[in-house]
Amino acid sequence: MHQSVGWKRMEQDGLARPQRERLPLYERTRRFRSYSSALVPGLIQTRGYTEAVLRAVQRRRVDVDDVAEAVEVRMERQCLLREGGRRFSFLVEESVLRNGIGGADVLAGQLCHLLTLGSLPEVGLGVVPARADRSRTPVEGFWIFDTAQVNVELVSGYLTMTQPGEVAMYEEAFAELEESAVHGERAHALIRGALASLG
Repeated sequence: MHQSVGWKRMEQDGLARPQRERLPLYERTRRFRSYSSALVPGLIQTRGYTEAVLRAVQRRRVDVDDVAEAVEVRMERQCLLREGGRRFSFLVEESVLRNGIGGADVLAGQLCHLLTLGSLPEVGLGVVPARADRSRTPVEGFWIFDTAQVNVELVSGYLTMTQPGEVAMYEEAFAELEESAVHGERAHALIRGALASLG
């Protein structure tokens, strides 16, 4: 089953309510997989990066300014990373490390934060290197919650998929992207390279 909700309808009361409404899904999920070709995923964003992202969204499409509250909700959600009993796998395209929002200082803080994620035992981070001979091209960013649901953020709205066949297609895409990603020290080298390029 597909369910698509347009941003206008979803965010008519501001950004905090949609952030809060997703919390039960996050709380009941035990295995998270996230791929992003555009931004650092919300669960591993710094406060400054989150604020820059949500402020840009608010300016572009939301009349209500509740960015401060929405940032707090997203920051509270991050305690799931430390609770135990869950596994998190994050994949980002290398371009995510260099295309920031909020300026060089915000991006530098975010990159430094990514370097610390290895200290969390249940959190894995992979970076898909930019290269000319990829076997899998970048796709839209998506979240897989256990094997039950996939969420995709589109230009027009928020798409939820629960059909097992569709979920399986995203699981396959994630596995292929994860295979082409680098992890551990090789991922850290790409992050440090992006950090150095900021001067």
